[in-house]
Amino acid sequence: MNVKSAVPSPYIQAARAAAEAANTVIRRAYRGNFEVRYKADASPVTEVDIAAERAIKASLQAQFPDHGFYGEELGRESADAEYLWLIDPIDGTKAFVRGYPLFSVQIALMHRGELIAGVSSAPEWNGGSGELVWAEKGQGAWLGEQRLQVSATDDFAHATLSTGNLARLARSAAWPRLGALIPRLHRIRGYGDFLHYHWLASAKLDAVVESDVNILDIAALSVIVHEAGGVFTDLEGQPLTLDTSSVLASTPGLHAQLLQELAYQPPA
Repeated sequence: MNVKSAVPSPYIQAARAAAEAANTVIRRAYRGNFEVRYKADASPVTEVDIAAERAIKASLQAQFPDHGFYGEELGRESADAEYLWLIDPIDGTKAFVRGYPLFSVQIALMHRGELIAGVSSAPEWNGGSGELVWAEKGQGAWLGEQRLQVSATDDFAHATLSTGNLARLARSAAWPRLGALIPRLHRIRGYGDFLHYHWLASAKLDAVVESDVNILDIAALSVIVHEAGGVFTDLEGQPLTLDTSSVLASTPGLHAQLLQELAYQPPA
């Protein structure tokens, strides 16, 4: 749907500027030499992650000194503030480290526990030209001048499902139920990270399932999918919180069906 874009609020304008500050740091280092170390969960972190988060935080603090911050690398500051910025400076660090462009900058704004704005910027996607999608409560989801809208798909026979991290789901009773569902789908893919959420919001696929995520990975993307007309919950159908660790996101016509089919309960 191509219509004139909504006017971004000061929050979105600030988040976009902060994302571009991070992009500058990231582009300078991409496919270069940088230090990589590993966290306790074996996920990598680089000096670029830390520098990018500092750039984001400095940019946002300059405009909103009273806001709180929750970042992937620098942790929480004033986390009980009325407005809380959720930041993942490089979502997809494994891709960044290995030199392929499936990574992004994720910035979301939460107001009194409700996610109200999000910016997702993939600086090296599209052959290095990048892709930026933003959304704000009540203002829609936007890729440039294009307002995004999820598909109208409401039956499995025409649905494309993309999966991300599935380790916990694979250890649960829902695993064979997912297996039984796959032959009934039109297509299953595993695009992962920002990409399958951008594509869900723009009707290129119809549902996303992940069982191993952090709220910082998905906060901005949840606003984007919601504002594109989709439904975005955890795998048990619950709304997102700072402790959310799974995703079931889809068109409105598929969401309740997928919840019923998977009947996911986290493994003990």
